[in-house]
Amino acid sequence: MSDAHERLEALRGKIRELDYRYHALDDPVVSDIEYDRLFRELVELETKHPEWASLDSPTQRVSGVVLEGFQKVRHSMPMLSLGNAFSEGDLREFDRRVKELGGSLPKYLAELKIDGLATSLVYEDGLLVRGATRGDGVVGEDITEGLKTIKAIPLRLREPLSIEVRGETYMPRQSFARLNQERMTAGESLFANPRNAAAGSLRQLDSALVAKRQLSFFAYTLAAPEGLVASQREALVRMAEWGFPVNPKWRECVSIAEVMEYIRWAESVRGTLGYDIDGAVVKVDDFELQRRLGTTAKTPRFAIAYKFAAEQSEARVLGIELGVGRTGVVTPTAVIEPVPLAGTMVSRATLHNEDFIREKGIRVGDLVLVQKAGDIIPEIVAVIEAARTGEEQAFAMPDKCPACGAVLVRSEGEAALRCVNEACPAKTVEQLIHFASRTAMDIEGLGEALVEALYDAELVKNVADFYRLTKEQLQGLERMGAKSATNVLAAIDKSREQPIERLLFGLGIRHVGAKVAQVLARRFQTLDRLMQASVADLLEIDDVGPKLAESVVGYFADPGNRHVIEKLRELGLRFDTDLREVAPTGLPFAGKVVVLTGTLQTLTRQEAQALIEAQGGKVSASVSKKTHFVIAGANAGSKLEKAEQILRETPGAPLRILGEEELLAMLGVSRSEL
Repeated sequence: MSDAHERLEALRGKIRELDYRYHALDDPVVSDIEYDRLFRELVELETKHPEWASLDSPTQRVSGVVLEGFQKVRHSMPMLSLGNAFSEGDLREFDRRVKELGGSLPKYLAELKIDGLATSLVYEDGLLVRGATRGDGVVGEDITEGLKTIKAIPLRLREPLSIEVRGETYMPRQSFARLNQERMTAGESLFANPRNAAAGSLRQLDSALVAKRQLSFFAYTLAAPEGLVASQREALVRMAEWGFPVNPKWRECVSIAEVMEYIRWAESVRGTLGYDIDGAVVKVDDFELQRRLGTTAKTPRFAIAYKFAAEQSEARVLGIELGVGRTGVVTPTAVIEPVPLAGTMVSRATLHNEDFIREKGIRVGDLVLVQKAGDIIPEIVAVIEAARTGEEQAFAMPDKCPACGAVLVRSEGEAALRCVNEACPAKTVEQLIHFASRTAMDIEGLGEALVEALYDAELVKNVADFYRLTKEQLQGLERMGAKSATNVLAAIDKSREQPIERLLFGLGIRHVGAKVAQVLARRFQTLDRLMQASVADLLEIDDVGPKLAESVVGYFADPGNRHVIEKLRELGLRFDTDLREVAPTGLPFAGKVVVLTGTLQTLTRQEAQALIEAQGGKVSASVSKKTHFVIAGANAGSKLEKAEQILRETPGAPLRILGEEELLAMLGVSRSEL
């Protein structure tokens, strides 16, 4: 028995070491035949002795677990997206800001920007316990079972660490070619590019199917590096030592000129790599400087993504179609001859609005230059006028809605034509689709085609009708079986528990995006309180302007909207939220407005501001009812007096006056550390 157990543990250790050398070091030391022999022997031993089962065994990668759906998980720290640079000038502006805010000459680390999906991996005592998608940056989806099948991701680290590693899950070009060949043989539709294939693979509920897609992974940073490493360079080196594959093609740079040299090299080798890249990422190397620079609400100030110039192709404009969005905006789209572009076949390109068509001089029949904006959205860059034959036809936007015939309106200061008919069927369908979308109420299975079918069958006229649907009604639709109907109804029922920030975004209130919905939820906590808010109440919130405030108040003042909201209440939807669900974690100044006044003894004004912003706060120049903290140093003057006046005149105001010691305590630093 003991000999068998010792052999089993030896095999596990041997296979882990082989996986590490193959995926992390790119240094295979045995043949595939020998590796398979060792793996089969381990499987046989574990089959004979199930009492020795272990979740971190290499055999557990393909478990065949089939999930009913993906659970939501909140990130310990937000997974922010990067700001974009498209020119050397953009990078120099980034460099100027870093030097200005950081107060020192930075060293940068330049890395390849892998075209995949941002992924979070959480380890406890060296064991992988959770893997998640980026999601909206605050909340992602638990895809642990699928990620366990990726051999490049270690199930057990080489040290017993409790860490969160972030990286990119991608599909190698070889795996992509094989997958599309298999799909072509089976008569299935092909994936457009490796990134789409990787995304589709990770969305598989059956982990055995994920394993067949042969995905891979590169680690690129630590979520909380404190106490482990002091720089990005050190993080990359240490992560490789712990067992993670780290892309080796990074470079230290001491100037933007060196960064541009790296970018030119990266673009030159782009086509020779075994994976897709769409640019380079430039990061401040020193983690302490990163902390001082902090983040904005959406992006870190210490990193930027340089995007390669978009690929362009020539195409003929065959026609111009009109679409009506959920807010009534009528958008023209060019129908073009299909052309390959950045990995996909493109047959449509956005034209934005009437002014865009006029400025570009686009006519039906024109030969045009097309590119993908940010490698994502096809757009027309220019008309090739030399190719004109005289048969091209000018295009004019209509004065009536193509969906309902109502007169179109162009508001002052706007480029868009808008249908203001609230009963417009195109607007209604788009609003229904938006409500059910993943970024709103996230109703699995309720996609565009099904929503359109429900509307055409007059089963759904507003968002409340989703919650009245029956299994019989759904089964009456074409290609809707009993199991599919049951799944859709279960997803609809599950969405009743979505917090109000999701519901707010799903309602489609003009100017209220996902981020604004979170801000409103955090401030008012219940939908009833928000519905009672005045324009003045809303204007007290940072980043809420007059247009947004008037839009929110106007929406809730509309009797038709109120009627739908009351129906949603009767149907059991959630009208409140938990602050923990929308507030960033671990940041003492998250969402708080801070004013600095007087002379601080330990910190300069710039250092204090950088530290506060790194902890999620916003430093303002003046005191108002929106202010949460006033940090008063020596010889504080009128700002401190204003704060004291607010406290006297406004009982219960959220404002607090702190000294420097209290500020340092909230920041979690001591004088000796500064």
